[in-house]
Amino acid sequence: MSELDDFLATTLTHQVEAEEALHNGDPEPRLAMWSTQDPVTVLGAVRSASGWDEVSRLFRWLGSGFSDCTSYRFELVAAGVSGDLAYTVGHEHTSVSWDGSPLAPYTLRVTHVYRREDGEWKIVHRHADAPPISQTAPADASTE
Repeated sequence: MSELDDFLATTLTHQVEAEEALHNGDPEPRLAMWSTQDPVTVLGAVRSASGWDEVSRLFRWLGSGFSDCTSYRFELVAAGVSGDLAYTVGHEHTSVSWDGSPLAPYTLRVTHVYRREDGEWKIVHRHADAPPISQTAPADASTE
């Protein structure tokens, strides 16, 4: 198994589980996936954060608002590993409730950067945004 295959099989699998937990109101698995060593950054679809204190507060806030996730799927577009750094690029397809109100299914484009710390991959950066309308319709409508 290549280093990339191993990374995807272990780290990405745990990350998908952590995202499902977050979207059901539990931020702890996502927090565990992240490095607590600065620099860590989030350029989020809703809010951004820099530094572990801000990032952890952001994730706890998201966990307090999300609930009743009926669907979460990560569509990998690209990934790579080089030494102690790795990245993933993909689309998150989600149906979830926010503050008790159902949201329409949505898709985010996401990029994650990982750093190997003590032999374990930790996320150090997340960028997420909504894809342009021309990239979401009508193909994504049938994926949710």
